[in-house]
Amino acid sequence: MKREILISASDEESWVALKENGGLTELMFDRPDQIRHVGDIFLGRVEAVLPGIQAAFVDIGEEKAAFLHASDLTREEETDGGRNGSRGRGRNTTPIQNVLNKGQKVLVKVTKDAISTKGPRVTMQISLPGRFLVYMPDSNHVGVSRKIDHRGERGRLRSMAKDIVAGQPGGVIVRTAGEELTPEKLAREYNHLRNQWNGIRKKAAKAQAPALIHADAKLISGVIRDLFTNRFDAVTIDNRRAYDQIVQYVRTFDPDLLDRIHYYDSPRPLFDHADIEDAIQRSYRRKVDLPSGGHVIIEQTEALVSIDVNTGRFTGKKKDPEDTILKTNLDAAREIATQLRLRDIGGIIVIDFIDMESRENRKRVLHELRSHLGRDRARTRTWEVSDLGLIEMTRQRVRPSLLQSLTEPCSACAGTGHIWTAPTLIREIERCVHRAAAKGDEQDILVRVHPRVALQVMESEPRFLRRLSKKTRMRLDLRDDPLMRHDEFRLLAGRARVDVTSKYKVA
Repeated sequence: MKREILISASDEESWVALKENGGLTELMFDRPDQIRHVGDIFLGRVEAVLPGIQAAFVDIGEEKAAFLHASDLTREEETDGGRNGSRGRGRNTTPIQNVLNKGQKVLVKVTKDAISTKGPRVTMQISLPGRFLVYMPDSNHVGVSRKIDHRGERGRLRSMAKDIVAGQPGGVIVRTAGEELTPEKLAREYNHLRNQWNGIRKKAAKAQAPALIHADAKLISGVIRDLFTNRFDAVTIDNRRAYDQIVQYVRTFDPDLLDRIHYYDSPRPLFDHADIEDAIQRSYRRKVDLPSGGHVIIEQTEALVSIDVNTGRFTGKKKDPEDTILKTNLDAAREIATQLRLRDIGGIIVIDFIDMESRENRKRVLHELRSHLGRDRARTRTWEVSDLGLIEMTRQRVRPSLLQSLTEPCSACAGTGHIWTAPTLIREIERCVHRAAAKGDEQDILVRVHPRVALQVMESEPRFLRRLSKKTRMRLDLRDDPLMRHDEFRLLAGRARVDVTSKYKVA
């Protein structure tokens, strides 16, 4: 299987796309107005302890208090009867009211960003990820990533790791990138992570709660650290500064991968060149067409995500409707697994496949869904078909989905729909202008937007037009139009102001 990482970065936002066999499978983005804290370590102050739900709320200096469950207390605070290092909610842990008090200072790590009305989720079970190892200060466990499946290699790495951590505080897990790791590299990173932890402890001892103690690597550097191994064939970056940083990091930690890093230098946007912009746009839609002619409808709500499967125009064999339904459901199972990963949808998910009479066929569909979910980096769990013919599942959720991050509730329909946020619309305008520049048919473009979007540009990016004009060598102007929708824009070219929006906007 051919795997690629594509990175499109600017000062305003960064996007990372993962491709497998030419198809888009995962999409991540980062933007200054979208604050991410997963992996960050804070010195927090306990605001309240709730024995009834065995949890506490911790002030970490953010808008909403963080949620700390009893299963996420430090390992040494668990009872002898409990399982060390367990994060499950049903475990036998010491009652949280016996461990924490209101006003107490605690060192916590964010495991899930704030989503909707819920604050971030935190744990006191601190771990520090490196390129090859995850260091766990409060554990003596030594493990190896499950993705390294060669038994001999797993045994070699575990033995090597045990030798290096013997007699030293803290445990480790060897990551996927640690395959074929040498003792010298392992020892160097172990010492680096231990020193990093000692620095965190010293900083926390002097800090006043609440305070950010350690910021984890952000999107691009985190992806290179966590994902870029010899399992990927290439990394392509369209930003020179990001490219230089990645080359420097890989040269230090894994120089054998240097020849797989490529700089993309072309006026045509990288994602257009990689032929994935259409797939990105489809990932925002409710309806997803299937190869068989059927389709699925994906609805995200506050409580759960519902997915409905329909045959659509696909009629198949009229004499064998069960075969038609099976083919549609198998198509849908593959597509649903892809869309959950691509849209980064998490939480409770209920799938309404088309009813099937055959128990064997129901098992085939469930197996197809589970096998494709197995490629997902996020943890998933699926249950058997219910009495109502539904498949219920969960997917790990550590941040808002793409739709939640890029859109806002529509004021015109009382929150039943979404519209693009102003920053999202500005970035889309920027991509369209770059496409126009790459094609070379326009020299002068007037951009019309709603007054709210124009105000956003003036307040947050006053040099937007000047910067974009310099990059594209085009004359650009921006006008507000109160008759336009909040999420609408128009590109008008030349003196005649011909509407060329559809020419450069991906549908």
